[in-house]
Amino acid sequence: MAEKPRVILSGFADEAANHKTAVEQFSAFAAAGLQYYSIRFIDVGNGIKNVMKLTKSEVTKIRHLEDEYGLNVSSLGSPLGKIKLRDIEDGTDNEYVPIKRYLDRDAKRACDLAHAFETKLIRGFSFYHPRGSDPREHLPQAIDYLGQIAEICHRSDLTYGLEVEANLVGQTGHLLAEIHRQVDHPALMLIFDGGNIVSQGYTTTEVFEQYLQMKPGLGWMHIKDYCLPAGSVRSGHVDEEALRHFVPADQGDSGHELILRNFSEVIPRLEKRLRRRGVPGVFLDLEPHLKGGGQFGGFSGPDGLGVALRGLCRVLDYAGIAYHLRNFEEVCAVRGF
Repeated sequence: MAEKPRVILSGFADEAANHKTAVEQFSAFAAAGLQYYSIRFIDVGNGIKNVMKLTKSEVTKIRHLEDEYGLNVSSLGSPLGKIKLRDIEDGTDNEYVPIKRYLDRDAKRACDLAHAFETKLIRGFSFYHPRGSDPREHLPQAIDYLGQIAEICHRSDLTYGLEVEANLVGQTGHLLAEIHRQVDHPALMLIFDGGNIVSQGYTTTEVFEQYLQMKPGLGWMHIKDYCLPAGSVRSGHVDEEALRHFVPADQGDSGHELILRNFSEVIPRLEKRLRRRGVPGVFLDLEPHLKGGGQFGGFSGPDGLGVALRGLCRVLDYAGIAYHLRNFEEVCAVRGF
């Protein structure tokens, strides 16, 4: 019998922590059997901070706690690319930063942090076009900026993952695929997120079509899902803070069963490509938002994280994809028994 394709389970650990403390995050993930996590917001004694704001001493403290709980960072959950392309008032609170300063400050800072946490992956975004405008009109500018970010990451032996999300230039699989094709850089990969597509009003069939568009450039996936309320109408701008219908991967409208069964065909080839870039395998990163989500994060609680993990495992079992959760020997090894 042929060996099943295998993925590595991970997740945004801040989603599992009621107060986002490092101990809460790591306790929840260790208890769930996970060995990898994506770092985004965390409190190590000085209040909740985005990973980009951590001090050197805070990074050191987190690294010691990772050892204690037997955890490793899968990706840096940075907000790179979540700024305006143009310095114009468009009714949003999105920040504008001149691109040279942004690249010199934020992009290089993200690379430094990725090295500090010993991960090869940086999660990022495709910039905000002016609200009300057609994102396609802004593709050339976004492609130029993203190519520069990809090159900065490449020089640091890192990979930049571009997540599909509402209100950005790369808000659909079609647009992200076009960005990936034109940037044409080995350090730029795509991150599929079904919930982020459904929440814009797309149907299950349309989500699958967008996945297929992204498939050649995929590096990893974020796992969340969404149930569209009856009578939902697609609009050009999504109020991300008002989204309230996120569900586990086995219950929503994304069609994860079909998507993951299809994705299983490319996992072995993708794993080889990622390993050449220093990545241990193909990550599926839980970002469930079961108790709410917004522009810069989400929350599921430790209970919600457990529900989301079990839902994902059910879908993976159905799709014939192997995964790993901690066993007794590994639990003992973490504590040195």
